[in-house]
Amino acid sequence: MSKKLRPVVIGALGAASVAALVITTPALSSAAPAPLATPSATALAVGDLSAPAKKEIAMKLVSSAENSSLDWKAQYKYIEDIGDGRGYTAGIIGFCSGTGDMLELVEAYTDSVPDNPLAKYLPALRKVNGTDSHAGLGSAFESAWKQAAATTAFQTAQNNERDRVYFNPAVSQGKSDGLSNLGQFAYYDAIVMHGPGDSSDSFGGIRKAAMKKAKTPAQGGDEATYLKAFFAARKVIMKQEEAHADTSRVDTEQLKFLNDGNFDLHTPLKWKVYGDSYTIN
Repeated sequence: MSKKLRPVVIGALGAASVAALVITTPALSSAAPAPLATPSATALAVGDLSAPAKKEIAMKLVSSAENSSLDWKAQYKYIEDIGDGRGYTAGIIGFCSGTGDMLELVEAYTDSVPDNPLAKYLPALRKVNGTDSHAGLGSAFESAWKQAAATTAFQTAQNNERDRVYFNPAVSQGKSDGLSNLGQFAYYDAIVMHGPGDSSDSFGGIRKAAMKKAKTPAQGGDEATYLKAFFAARKVIMKQEEAHADTSRVDTEQLKFLNDGNFDLHTPLKWKVYGDSYTIN
């Protein structure tokens, strides 16, 4: 569960560039853009964010917020303690040593590759789970993570855990709710930040709060109206914690796409996160 303390990270990196980062998605750029729906129109067909080209877009969108980069594949080796009380944050989705998903990742990796650089840290990961402690980990663990991240096996393990815990459940729920690609992405970004579950501050709790304000398309509601309710419910939770208080990934990314009527997430996409500008052509 990603818990990136973005204001701290930006401060550590220095002034973030505001120059647009332009990435070309060949599979999409050759196709004529689909006509825009009006922002208030309900999507006529449920999207499929798991389609390869759309999933790639989703990975880049999340990475722009989590890592200030569209190059999400460069994040396999990422690891640091960002001071948010969750221990280490690492990898392509921000697996945390204090929230359990890093432990589950290393366990799954070790099941498939018993002799790996991280296996010996499993006892320590079990002990620090639920805390911000580095006991038994430290710089040696950081080096081992980066060593493992250079291998296809650990990259595959990260991909698989991302999909199992976050992406697949979000897309499945989005389809059940009758949402477009934009709606499914909104679910995915939320579950990445807030984690699965039904507590008020988790993805499930945010969805329940939104459904008290508006019907999903599957219930006969208007998608734009529902998504605005979902965004509003999510922002309430984000503002309760310093690590999430900057809501630009909703305001100047997802809400922008909604206001543009871009339910399909067709390219070109232009947005801002934490003041940085990004483009996918």
